Amino acid sequence: MSARRSAPLTRRAALFGGLCLCCLPRPGFAADALSMDEVAPGVFIRRGPDAEATPENADGIANIGFIIGRDGVLVTESGGSLADGQWLRREISRRTDKPIRYVMLTHVHPDHVFGAAAFRGDNPTFVGHAGLRGALDARGEFYRQRLAEILGADKTGEVVYPTMEVRDTAEIDLGDRTLRLTAHASAHTTCDLSMLDTGSGLLFPADLLFVGRVPSLDGSLLGWFKAIEQLKAAGATDAVPGHGPTRVAFAPAMDDLARYLSALRDETRKAVAGSVPIEAAVLTVAQGERDKWALFDTYNGRNVTQAYQELEWE
Repeated sequence: MSARRSAPLTRRAALFGGLCLCCLPRPGFAADALSMDEVAPGVFIRRGPDAEATPENADGIANIGFIIGRDGVLVTESGGSLADGQWLRREISRRTDKPIRYVMLTHVHPDHVFGAAAFRGDNPTFVGHAGLRGALDARGEFYRQRLAEILGADKTGEVVYPTMEVRDTAEIDLGDRTLRLTAHASAHTTCDLSMLDTGSGLLFPADLLFVGRVPSLDGSLLGWFKAIEQLKAAGATDAVPGHGPTRVAFAPAMDDLARYLSALRDETRKAVAGSVPIEAAVLTVAQGERDKWALFDTYNGRNVTQAYQELEWE
């Protein structure tokens, strides 16, 4: 990625230039009061709003939370800014004085990683996909600068790199519960990490599962279908999605996501086969899904662009 950032970047330029701007701040939304749901014993999750990030919500738009084990705490998602992470840190301290041992960095998008700086003082292990460091090298500083422009540098936080990298699978032991981690090939992004909590049986697919909010494609469309099969193989009945309700029945939620991705794949393939220009395809592909997803008009065109660039080389 170019190091020159001074020129203004429009969403159209980003759309056709291949840069994912999902979850970057834009004005126009006031967040609801924040609260934590105890979705299973010792598992606390805050639902992020189905909205773009703004100064008012401090980029706190993802589902974030923590798991309390016998020997310590694991943060499932750190939040979208230093301010968001600090909020989460206070929520943890209200419920337990156990040490924060692990902070998950599930992928590169800013709403999932920029809260990590709030936990530096706890000296946890920051856990991420083996590909996350490279993705942060490419995008992290750009994301930080854009967040600082909207939130202010004091609320933004810094780029935090994983200190534990997962290349295939790994396990984390909290004493009375084990977290099983899976590093996925390119799908939602190039560095998606999912987690199964053996204590509750809950699956944490992060942004490999969107519920209600339209998915954002920033990796490989075909790879996402493979990731779905991996997630199904975990055998979980319920999940905590990256966006949407704090706990959902896994199978129907994933079916909805797969339906959208299938429409994106099949209609993009048809457009490619018919030599429909990409500029026209973004206006027509997957439009049958429009009324089923929040923020559809914001992200579907970018998803079509990403899918077109992948599928035209099949």
